[in-house]
Amino acid sequence: MRLFDPHIHMTSRTTDDYVAMHAAGVRAVVEPAFWLGQPRTSPDSFHDYFDSLLGWEPFRAAQHGIVHHCTLALNPKEANDPRCAPVLDTLPRYLLKDSVVAVGEIGYDAMTPAEDAALAAQLDLAAQHGLPALVHTPHRDKAAGLARTLDLVRESALPPERVLLDHLNETTVAAAADSGCWLGFSIYPHTKMDERRMVTLLAEYASCQDRILVNSAADWGRSDPLKTRRVGDAMLAAGHHEDEVDQVLWRNPVAFYGLSGRLDLRLPAPDSSHEGNSVLRGGD
Repeated sequence: MRLFDPHIHMTSRTTDDYVAMHAAGVRAVVEPAFWLGQPRTSPDSFHDYFDSLLGWEPFRAAQHGIVHHCTLALNPKEANDPRCAPVLDTLPRYLLKDSVVAVGEIGYDAMTPAEDAALAAQLDLAAQHGLPALVHTPHRDKAAGLARTLDLVRESALPPERVLLDHLNETTVAAAADSGCWLGFSIYPHTKMDERRMVTLLAEYASCQDRILVNSAADWGRSDPLKTRRVGDAMLAAGHHEDEVDQVLWRNPVAFYGLSGRLDLRLPAPDSSHEGNSVLRGGD
């Protein structure tokens, strides 16, 4: 089973996670820029973070046989902090980088006017740079948040077939499916979706199977970087054909992020260090 996790925050994960993911079949990941838990106080801290997603993290992933791409953005939560707003002015130079395959995560957290402005601006940046967009639908008031998101998508220059609506569940999937956007589902141990519910939705929305993406969204919270594999196993146990598993867990992420024209699934040539730093420690 080959697996592509289209939304996982490996900055928050350990080397052991990379080892376990590769053993489970994960061969590619996309890491969206997100809120690190500790509020950032200036655009410079974003720039350092973006640089790590473009350099160190792809190097670390490659040591374990996994290809790493990223999406970059001012995330919804920090869009409310005026100290972070200048990130929108410097973001375009980062969106030119080869390993950036979308603008994201953008979207809503608390559905504020500041979040409206950041989402609209970044949808337009995606259109200007020929990139798709990864949109974070809010964890609270999900139906209202999705409706507000879709209003801004319709007003933007970015067509819905270049938008991935993530963190969907049973309350939002119908409207998302009708929108023509791609459909993203985050599988968590105790929140968001789980494997059983995901398999049920795959059966109910079989007509949309060619634009459904499943991810672990694993981060610094209670999460599981092997959830993509667990969904694949649950699909097989429910009677899905191996080709359906491959479509949802590999070909669909390849198709969506391939819209960027930058997705390269070739593993980089091995290198012993990144800017003088190695993943090895001690006497290894």
